[in-house]
Amino acid sequence: MKRRPGLFICMAIAGSIVSISSMADQAQRIRIQSATYGANCGATAGNSTQDLATHCNDRTTCSYVVPARFDATQHASCARDFTAEWSCDHREFHRAMLSGEAGNGSALVLTCVPSTGAGK
Repeated sequence: MKRRPGLFICMAIAGSIVSISSMADQAQRIRIQSATYGANCGATAGNSTQDLATHCNDRTTCSYVVPARFDATQHASCARDFTAEWSCDHREFHRAMLSGEAGNGSALVLTCVPSTGAGK
């Protein structure tokens, strides 16, 4: 039987029905709530929200390289940070931050895939 994404396969085993699906089928999707580049240097809160949302919304995992940007309120010598806030299908809420000089090619990985490794 050919399997299509998003569909479940059911098999009859010894008189009972068993549903089989992959973790990818169950994974929640990223929904960006807010992203700010340079808050520690006086930048407006949420100034990177649209860019991060365009890049990461509706994915299960997303690697985002922080682009260096300046606005009129920031000093050129200030080492800017980057903060991202996202939810997983509007349920779990997460926040991650890169310290100063985040716009110097730093990458932030956002995910909604449950961790099954050590400590879980």
